[in-house]
Amino acid sequence: MSSVTTLLQSHSTSSFPATHTCQKCGADLSQSHIAVAEDAQRRISELEAQVKILTGKATAAVDKLADYEDELRQLKSSHSDQTLNLPPQSPIRPASAPGNHPNRQHLSSRFSNLLTSSRRTTSQPPGAASDQQGSNGHMPTNSADLLTLLTKEQTLRQAAESRVSQTNEELEELSAQLFTEANEMVAAERKARAKLEERVAILEGRDKEKRKRLELLESRLGRIERVRGLLSKEQGS
Repeated sequence: MSSVTTLLQSHSTSSFPATHTCQKCGADLSQSHIAVAEDAQRRISELEAQVKILTGKATAAVDKLADYEDELRQLKSSHSDQTLNLPPQSPIRPASAPGNHPNRQHLSSRFSNLLTSSRRTTSQPPGAASDQQGSNGHMPTNSADLLTLLTKEQTLRQAAESRVSQTNEELEELSAQLFTEANEMVAAERKARAKLEERVAILEGRDKEKRKRLELLESRLGRIERVRGLLSKEQGS
């Protein structure tokens, strides 16, 4: 009878510490539950850090686009100022150039030698042709300057527009990448949470099963104790 009591006591003491271990594999369920929770928290922290980094990149791209737009406005304003400050092409007044005097003297001397009486009629200066050539010489210069300014402005505008379009493309790509990564992170977080909840449900089920087994063992131990009491009474009588 004492051997049966010793066996029951050893069996009961060995069964109580098994509340935190698996009946099949012997793993510590409380430690695994804590490890799974810490792993899920660490993943959530990493996902939040990645979201902050992507948000900073998007903000930098928006600032860069704003700088390009400001530069384009400055180029347009500077071009308008240059166009307003261009001197008007006014007709040049005829003026007698110093190089025209030798021609006048030469012609006058020739006509004076030929016909002295007709000197007054042949004294008309040939300054109109030279003045017309001078005015024609100034007009191409102003046209060339204007064409140069227009070409420069068009080049700057094309460069600014290409920068703006490139920035818009980069912003769109970054936004698409941000949304894709955010969706992936949300899906991964949901999957991890579902896995964690499933793991917790399994652990809770095992805990309930252990409690049922403990209750069954306690009821059996109670029966054994009652049988033991009855046997001791019979031996005493």
